[in-house]
Amino acid sequence: MRNALLLALLVPALALAVSNLSPVTAVAPENGVPTVAPVERVDGNREPATSVVLVGTVDTIGGTTYDWQSNGPAYRMLVNSYEYGLHAAWMFSASDQPEFPDRNLRYNFYDYAASAWNWVDPDFMQSGVNVFTERCGYGNLDADPVTGVAEVSCHIGLPIHPDVGRDMAPGAGIFEYCTGSPVMEGYLWPYISTGQNQTIHCHCIDDASRGGVFYSQVNPWCTWADPVGMASPQPNPDFPNQNIGASDAGDNLCVTWEFSMGAPDPGFYRISTDGGTSWENPMDLPWPPAYGGDTATSYHITSLFPFYDANDKLHIAAGVMPYVGGSGYIIPAQLWHWSPDHTPNWTHIYTATCAPENLLAAVGYNAIYACRMSLGEDNSGNLYVAWEQFDSSNVEPGPPEVLRADIFVAGSGSGGDTWGEPVKITGGGTGSHRFPGIVDKAYAGTDEEMIAVTYIIDQVAGFFVQGEGPCTNNPVICHWVPKSAIPCPGGAIGEERGSSIPRRFELTATPNPFGRRTVISYTLPRASEVSLVISDAAGRPVRTLEHGVRQAGRYTVAWDGRTANGEETAAGIYFYTLNTDDTSLTEKLIVVH
Repeated sequence: MRNALLLALLVPALALAVSNLSPVTAVAPENGVPTVAPVERVDGNREPATSVVLVGTVDTIGGTTYDWQSNGPAYRMLVNSYEYGLHAAWMFSASDQPEFPDRNLRYNFYDYAASAWNWVDPDFMQSGVNVFTERCGYGNLDADPVTGVAEVSCHIGLPIHPDVGRDMAPGAGIFEYCTGSPVMEGYLWPYISTGQNQTIHCHCIDDASRGGVFYSQVNPWCTWADPVGMASPQPNPDFPNQNIGASDAGDNLCVTWEFSMGAPDPGFYRISTDGGTSWENPMDLPWPPAYGGDTATSYHITSLFPFYDANDKLHIAAGVMPYVGGSGYIIPAQLWHWSPDHTPNWTHIYTATCAPENLLAAVGYNAIYACRMSLGEDNSGNLYVAWEQFDSSNVEPGPPEVLRADIFVAGSGSGGDTWGEPVKITGGGTGSHRFPGIVDKAYAGTDEEMIAVTYIIDQVAGFFVQGEGPCTNNPVICHWVPKSAIPCPGGAIGEERGSSIPRRFELTATPNPFGRRTVISYTLPRASEVSLVISDAAGRPVRTLEHGVRQAGRYTVAWDGRTANGEETAAGIYFYTLNTDDTSLTEKLIVVH
């Protein structure tokens, strides 16, 4: 039996009671036996909920009764500021009322110096701090690449408009605000991404149509630009499924959206190469070669996630569904990677499916069998993607009778040309793992790099916000996955460089500008004698970072802004030069203090 996917508008929520729950913190033991973390449910007639950790360790960093975190695709909710720590955000409420009068964007910070989260309470619903001072919602997170402070967006107020909260220092939890009123009155669902020049780019929907997609930016702080329509002559999304990605290594910017009334639904993207000052024409994102015969390929409203890597290359993760006879189906869901710099542009990540007769329940509101992908990378240039995927046999007994979900991660050591076998990082249990967001850049760690993923554990599968299930206190999780646990074909696991052969010489530094640490990446299409030298504005050598013969491949080296004698360099403009047997590349590097 085929299970058709109904794309519905928001429905009223139900008011049900809330109880106090115990925090979830689990560690996968050395013998590989999963740890089961019990969590008390709201309904005393039910068995205690469990969450099973298969790979890595987890921290409980907060909680929320607002179990519906986004309408459409995954949004950036976990950001690494190399020099300071890891920023995490989520949509928060502690209320059991359908109006959620206390709804807010909530924030926590993992301080690298202290090796601890800043706000963790024995009652996980008290962990973290509210970003805004009044009811708000539906925003996301990024961090200033120069100062390392968190920047969080939301829509707020009457008339409704976007706001951005900016932390006063990395991890301080004390925010100043840039209100979008009056320039941005009448715009909502504002998703942001901050570029290398510290511009906050915003992709939003207008309230009048609830479907027209627009762009604005904040630069300088606090100045909002007039909104610019992005879709024409392509159709507007007709649903808040837009997304945005800005480069930390250049002025490139990409916005994406899907036309949710397409039947099958097409996807679109639009690119700016000058930080949002001007835009190329909106382009169709071609459908990947997912299905054949009379089965059409359709994007889903959770589909598109744009991401620029450290080499300023664009990647888009896309989830698609089969479309037959005018109806969309949740299986088989296929996950794909697209890049304009690759041939072919599309590469297959994974197909998630089961025999139709084994699909024992529905997946619930606004989902297909595998969906909500997000992209990140490590310090060697390997790409990673995380997503939520339902278990056909793990059914919430109800009401409602819906499937529970787990979190998967896959890796690529070839810039997305090939993808490894996915790693399931949660495994069953009676909690449903939803709304994953992978970190943009891996945490270096003490022994090896960690790929962090955040998600919520919905204690009763089926969204209270959408009227599908009861209200529960749901833990917000940061899941630390060792890089060595994720296969990255075409590259290295746990090594400093990938083994795939790059096509060209490349040189970049991230972050740039920087204060205390930057990571310089370079690629060699063939073996060569190599030197990598930092020079000041007058051309005088400051420090040699690399010297010797290197084989073809991808390399990274960190610079802490100090000379060979250990002295701190003055703030200003510097240059880093890669010399090989037959090539010399020089790029500008800005040091700030």
